[in-house]
Order: sequence, then structure tokens, then C-alpha cells
Amino acid sequence: MGSDVLILGSGAAGLTLALRLAQAGRQVTVVSKTRLESGSTLWAQGGISAVLDAGDSLEAHVRDTLIAGGGLCDEKAVRFTVERGPDAIRWLVAQGVSFTRDDDDPSGSRLHLTREGGHSHRRVVHAADSTGRAVETTLASLASNHPNIRIRERAVALDLIVDRTSKSVQGVYLYDRSTHEVEAVPAKVVALCTGGANQVYLYSSNPYGASGDGIAMAWRAGCRASNMEFMQFHPTCLYHKDSRAFLITEALRGEGGYLRLPGENGAPGERFMLRFDERAELAPRDIVARAIDHEMKRLGLRHVLLDVTHLPADLLKNHFPGIYAHCLELGINITKEPIPVVPSAHFTCGGVVTDFRARTDISNLYAIGEVACTGLHGANRLASNSLLECLVFATAAAEDILNRLDKLPEPPALTPWDASRVRDSNEDVVVSHNWLELRTFMWDYVGIVRTTKRLERALNRIELLKREIQDYYGNYSVSHHLIELRNLVVCAELIVRSALMRKESRGLHYTLDYPDKVDAALPTVLPGRDT
Repeated sequence: MGSDVLILGSGAAGLTLALRLAQAGRQVTVVSKTRLESGSTLWAQGGISAVLDAGDSLEAHVRDTLIAGGGLCDEKAVRFTVERGPDAIRWLVAQGVSFTRDDDDPSGSRLHLTREGGHSHRRVVHAADSTGRAVETTLASLASNHPNIRIRERAVALDLIVDRTSKSVQGVYLYDRSTHEVEAVPAKVVALCTGGANQVYLYSSNPYGASGDGIAMAWRAGCRASNMEFMQFHPTCLYHKDSRAFLITEALRGEGGYLRLPGENGAPGERFMLRFDERAELAPRDIVARAIDHEMKRLGLRHVLLDVTHLPADLLKNHFPGIYAHCLELGINITKEPIPVVPSAHFTCGGVVTDFRARTDISNLYAIGEVACTGLHGANRLASNSLLECLVFATAAAEDILNRLDKLPEPPALTPWDASRVRDSNEDVVVSHNWLELRTFMWDYVGIVRTTKRLERALNRIELLKREIQDYYGNYSVSHHLIELRNLVVCAELIVRSALMRKESRGLHYTLDYPDKVDAALPTVLPGRDT
């Protein structure tokens, strides 16, 4: 199954790239670990930020992004992304994405814009409270029906195949989850659109995936990784025994929701965000998540409360139908009761180093979306800039690939995967145990608030796990979960080593040993394993 362009991942980044190339007449293959409509994009609630209102400006969006990024954003990357935001939204509309329209516009053509934390204006385009689902299902339907796009589901990328002499990618080893076989798949171009690594933590906003596959594969192949210490924790994930990994969108706070401490008998008590930031509930995510974490530890709470009972019931039902319905199924009427919430690992701000065309350190290997570090997010991602980054850099990558593809040589015959010296395992419990151990100590030691001692403890455990996992990987047949565990332990090491290198607190990285910022903000860069 060779392909000129092999795209790993079927979220907004992967499908945008696929459609841009296919609509230009090129043949592409999209690989999905599960089904085509999957990944982090599907679960994104809030929206996509772009300057579409006359009262807003590109400069304001740039400024908000730089402020949220804690002095570590690449301003050129920010401007590159923000300036291309409106066109990205117009392209989605042209593809048929049904965004929520403004009720006050008689023509019905104006998009409704909401506001989220860190934004100085209403500039978040959304489809009620299920924007990711609207984008993902629309693009997936188009891709499924496009004659130039081949879809391969239930296939997991195991490793990149790279020519070490020319330092260029030649293809990928793919594990087929249905046949349990590994095959070498050649390609002129490989695009990593594999998402982030938030599954390295015990509590995550993504119910599956996000296992850092692209980051780990690229690093093993020799690509630099940057700013991996900046893992964003979404402040408000629903806390309920029967519902894991359900986000409560930031747009609820944008519409006026309050964060409160639990009062007597579970009733909403004191608002607390004003004690931490003058922007209160609309402060950037790192500040809000750290404030919630502080209050939970100070008072021994299992959760805090998001109170929207003072907002109009019609607003909640019409603009947040998914959240309203899901909470109601669990016995929580958000028009009358506060929502119990906790922070959870949500977004990887660092990743594989790329340029503005999404090129990595390896020729013909691209990285787009959460897997990449473009310089846009700095030390903390501004809300709703994530899908924007996927769209903008997928478009830039498509333009670059279209300009270069015909000049690239055909990939050579690849060395087949050798499974002759491995055997099937009857000890899969080892994988599940190591998976739980890794995610638990990462949550305990490398979470919202860190110390050097905690980080060093985490690194010691990572070294032990790496040896166990490599021994298991070398002697037994691979499996989906083993592949993900092998990648997660690499990402955990990159996060911890990056955190130990940063002798300050900035954005999402807060350490009690170095609570202040240093004067000069510099990215953390780790060379690839083979460099």
C-alpha cells in the first residue's frame, strides 16, 4: 500500500491536509488508529478563534495570544497564524461546516462569536458547544467520498522509516489492528497529524488517543522536540463517577459563569478567582487551572463548582445543548444546579519543531497540529487557537507539498518488518500495569504544580519503565497498547527533562523551587535521539 502522501491522523489537521491535496488532484492516504471520525478534534467543544468582527483586529488577537503565551511565543508564528485565520474559517464554511449563526442578524449569514478566557473580544466561531464534532464529521464525510483519498482505519504507525544518509523519510511501519501484522508502507511524503500526549496523565480530557505517537516517532527518528514541559490542563472537566473525560467548555465562563467553592450541602459558595487574577474566570487557562488546584489542595476538595444558574435558561439550552443534555442525563440540571469540575490534562503546547510550512528536521516529513511546536502557543495556549493552528498549518503544508511533490524521487524498496524472533505474550497485564503506573506518577509528580524532587522521582521511574517496556517490546509481538505505551514513556521523558531544564515558573510550568520568571524567555529544545 504505497502512497505519494501518507497522512497519519484523521483529525482537523490530517483531513484538512488531505482535502487540500485531493482537491488539487493529488492522491493521498489517510491512516486512522480507530475509525476515521476520531481523535481530539471530535471532542473539541469551544470553537475556533479568528478575527471576523469589525470591532476586533488582528493586532488584538496577536496581543492576546502573546500575553497568554507567557512571553515565549514566536511573534512571527503568531502573526502568520492569526492573519490566515479568517480565510481558514471561510474555507470551512465553504466545505459545509454548520457554524452557529447570529440570531441578531436578519440575513442569517453572520456567524455568532463567543468569547473565551484570555480573549479581549468575541472572536470564537462555534457550532453550539460541539464545534469539533461539526468540523470533524463534515471533513470526514468529504474525505470518505473523495476519489483521490484512500482511507485506512484501525492501523497504528509504529515507527518512521528514515534514510540516515540523506536524513529523509521513506515510509512508515504500520501495525494493522485487525490482522495483527506489521507492514512497511513507502511514501514520498509523510505527515504527522497525530495529536498530543495528554494520555500520559491519569486524568485527561480525551477519552482515547493522544498517546504522543507522532512526537515519539519523530524524536526517535532524529527530530528536535521543543517546549514539552508546557502541558495545558483544562480547568473545567466534569467531575462525576459515571462520566470521564467530559469537558465543560470555557465558553460557559465566557458567557458569565462563575467558579465557586462548594458551600453547605453542595450549594455554590464563595467565588475565588478574583483572589488570583483581576480577569477572574476569564483569565488564561494556566492561571485558572492553578487556582483551582490550589483551592482543592488547600481545602482538601475533590472538585470545585462552575455556577451558571444565574444565566438565562434559554441561553444555556440553545448555545450549550450538548453540555445541558449530558449533565441532565447524570441528574444535574445546569440551569438550577452548579456543575462539579476539576482540571484535567488537555493540550500539549510543545512538540516536534517545525517551520511555517510544517517541515520538520527530516526531509519530506511534516508535523501539523498538536504534534508540532510552531511557536504559536509559547508557554500556554490561548483558548480556541488549537483548531486554528491545525487549519492554517495544514494549508501551508499542502501548498509546500504541491510545489515539491513532482520533484521528489520514488521511495526505494523497504526492509520488511522482522517478527521472526518474537513470540506472543501471555503477560499483557505487564502492559496495563506499566500504563497505569506511568500515568499515575506523571499526575502526582509532573502535574499542575511541580518541584525538582518530584521531577527527579518521576525521571527515575521513567528510566525503570523504559527498560521494562523495551525488553517487552524486543521479545514479544507488538500490540496497539504496547505501541502507545512505548510512545508515552518517551513523551513522559521529554516532558520531565524539559521541566528540569527550566529554572523558572512560566505559563503552564510552575515549580515551587523556582517560582519567579527569568528575564529572558527561551524555548526548551531537546535534540532527537539519533542526532
